[in-house]
Amino acid sequence: TPDEGMAWLTALGRRGGEIILVWHYLTFDLLFPALLSLTLLSLLLVTGRRLAKFRTMAAPAQSLLALVLVLPYTLADYAQNLAVARLLSDFQSANPDSLAFASALTVTKFALLAIPVSVIAVFYLADQRQAGQGGEQP
Repeated sequence: TPDEGMAWLTALGRRGGEIILVWHYLTFDLLFPALLSLTLLSLLLVTGRRLAKFRTMAAPAQSLLALVLVLPYTLADYAQNLAVARLLSDFQSANPDSLAFASALTVTKFALLAIPVSVIAVFYLADQRQAGQGGEQP
């Protein structure tokens, strides 16, 4: 709840917020979204190219499709990181609305992550089905 979030930010204090900011948000959370996004892009292309219909698309179209599926997650993740970093860097100006916004971005980030992960799973299962029916393998 917003009250619990405010209590947590207050208990952290300025020093605790700085520690979390430096050790978590300025290191791990700068790299992880980019690395996960690149991994998702690669998996989309690899699993997609195992399907005949996907292979018939031009390479730039394949890449664009993968990017359109992954980019919303990437943007939401970085937006959420910025919102949380702002809360941690200036916890005294935090309010229930800013906490609710950061929380909504967290939920949005995971919902958007489910899209490329689901498409990768569908591509993989379609490839398995194709292989089981004696379909062509690259």
